[in-house]
Amino acid sequence: MRTAIRYAFMFAAVLAVLVVCANAQPPDFSKVQIKTNKISENFYTLDGQGGTIGLLVGPDGIFMVDDQFAPLTDRIVAAIKQISNMPIKFVVNTHVHGDHTGGNENLGRMGVTIVARNELRNRLMHPSPAANGTPGVPTKREGLPSLTFEEPIQFRMNGETAVLIPIVRAHTDGDTMVRFVSNDIIMTGDFYRSVQYPNIDRVNGGSLNGMINGLGQILARSGPNTKIIPGHGPTVDRSAVMMHRDMLIAVRDRVSKLLDQGKSQEEVLAAQPTADYDAKVPNSKETTQRFVTQVYAELKAAR
Repeated sequence: MRTAIRYAFMFAAVLAVLVVCANAQPPDFSKVQIKTNKISENFYTLDGQGGTIGLLVGPDGIFMVDDQFAPLTDRIVAAIKQISNMPIKFVVNTHVHGDHTGGNENLGRMGVTIVARNELRNRLMHPSPAANGTPGVPTKREGLPSLTFEEPIQFRMNGETAVLIPIVRAHTDGDTMVRFVSNDIIMTGDFYRSVQYPNIDRVNGGSLNGMINGLGQILARSGPNTKIIPGHGPTVDRSAVMMHRDMLIAVRDRVSKLLDQGKSQEEVLAAQPTADYDAKVPNSKETTQRFVTQVYAELKAAR
């Protein structure tokens, strides 16, 4: 009888997974609209589906940060032409994920120079498998960064200095922060997001300490009037980043104490180490569990 019940539960669980998979639909990019936001006289952001795009515009051409998904490239380029008729000269990838690099091949075929960390280029060439185990698809040659770096580098365009700052092993192992000095703007990519808890992508080389150190890099380079544009979510000031960093440190310390007590991952999740932050962080149950599980896995592996 017990065996029959156990198999019945197993069958129900498998059936539920199959139903979810059958109902899963790929994103409908046809409905995505590109929204343009003017931040300053020569700096704009674009919102569509995926990471926030940054645009420094002027007579020297367009310096672009991230490019979202490939099916959106035509609409993104059309939105840019509403701002400036100058050509896109450079696009910087802040990290490897497809909602920030998916347009690379399209832009590369247009003659845009793609700029990124060496680690990111390697990830595009040798992508990690998807969460379901499906092999990743390597990026074609035209979508690979042709200009790579390991130390901070500067671009001087349109009366502005754009500083590309490597952030080591944070959200991924190829993160870059972009600071626009005269505009007093910082674009972070996904090692900081103003919505949801952090996503420490350990499969792609991310780390807890790297995430904390990266947030410190933002704070070290920002002032009270700096506009901090995250990979996802609204623009914030440095006080929001400071609270985010303090939250990450607090959750790390709480999970560490639970590990000292010999708690399992399930027990750590049940203890709700993020409870007093949950109302302050726009979130979902799934992303909260993902964050706590990532922190647990990293701290557990270090012991």
